[in-house]
Amino acid sequence: MANISSNLKYLRKKKGHTQQQFADLMEIKRSLIGAYEEDRAEPKYELLKKIAEHFDLTIDEFINETINDNWKPKPKSQGSNLRVLSISVDQNDNENIELVPVKASAGYLNGFSDPQYIQNLPKFQLPLAALRQGTFRAFEIMGDSMLPIQPGSVIIGEYIDNWNEVKTGDTYVIISKNEGVVYKRAGNRFKENKELKLISDNKVYDTYSIDADDILEIWKAKAYISTTLPDPTPEPTIETLSGMMAQMQKSIAQLNKN
Repeated sequence: MANISSNLKYLRKKKGHTQQQFADLMEIKRSLIGAYEEDRAEPKYELLKKIAEHFDLTIDEFINETINDNWKPKPKSQGSNLRVLSISVDQNDNENIELVPVKASAGYLNGFSDPQYIQNLPKFQLPLAALRQGTFRAFEIMGDSMLPIQPGSVIIGEYIDNWNEVKTGDTYVIISKNEGVVYKRAGNRFKENKELKLISDNKVYDTYSIDADDILEIWKAKAYISTTLPDPTPEPTIETLSGMMAQMQKSIAQLNKN
């Protein structure tokens, strides 16, 4: 990425750092700074974040803006400090849906912004109109916290660029540093520097919250693939019982009115 190389060189010199001084600040080898500034290599996500924070920039600004003496930062808005999304395309230049299997989940935390890592993931296309607009990725889930969706199911999520779009009650694949890849229901709207509450549909599991700074990516669930067909007579849940009671009360009220 040419912007990274030129921006890094400009900002480093503006701060008055030599390559060695800046390398010491970033706790890396001086030769890496030279490689980045000469566009022979690209820093990984965690280092990109560290460099951007050092210069009081968002990662988006550091990567996509041309920073020079005439550059002025844009006003920062909540939820818009979004990072790097690597994708792959097919021979017709259509975006693929990359699959992140359970066994690759740990590696995804380190490689999600690495184009080479994303290119090596399994990938496929689906002939569904709802999946033609947007960027999608598929995640294999484990555990039974989101029953009736079974362990081993694949959740297809749409990339959420602005985290303010997270809606209470909708389900998302959340990528975070401490929790890894999880599929949960949002318990509140996203607010920068605040916690995001995550709810399991299986009420055996407790609701918990994660810090905004812990989140790496958010994907809104749009579809799922499963080899387990739905049970035609599922056990009633608290939600279904509550819905049945509400409907009964509504019917009784209507009868009394008549």
